[in-house]
Amino acid sequence: MTAVLDASAVLALLHNEPGAGVVMQSLDDARISAVNHAEVLSRLADAGVPKSVADRLLDSLQIVVEPFTRAHSVTSAALRGPTRVARLSLGDRACLALAAELGVSAVTTDRVWGNMTLGVDVKLIR
Repeated sequence: MTAVLDASAVLALLHNEPGAGVVMQSLDDARISAVNHAEVLSRLADAGVPKSVADRLLDSLQIVVEPFTRAHSVTSAALRGPTRVARLSLGDRACLALAAELGVSAVTTDRVWGNMTLGVDVKLIR
């Protein structure tokens, strides 16, 4: 497994933003939390992308969607304190919790992640 993708990384890829190539290199056997998957679908819906098109776009990337488990919720809650100042969202912490569980990098566009010591390798795409 290569990495866990944050919603921001998937959206950067879908919108062909800077860093999209880095995300492409991480796609081989990449994972995404169901929370982040929902966030990507929500952002696409906000942009007016029909659900059927959004589903096809995400399916074409072949990213394995991992359930948000009780263990992930416990880890996400434990990350709340250390990440409060940086204002990491539940989605951010869900990504980090999954990456921690799997022992792989979390891939994101969110630079503030790189400034924190969270016990998870963070790969910034830009």
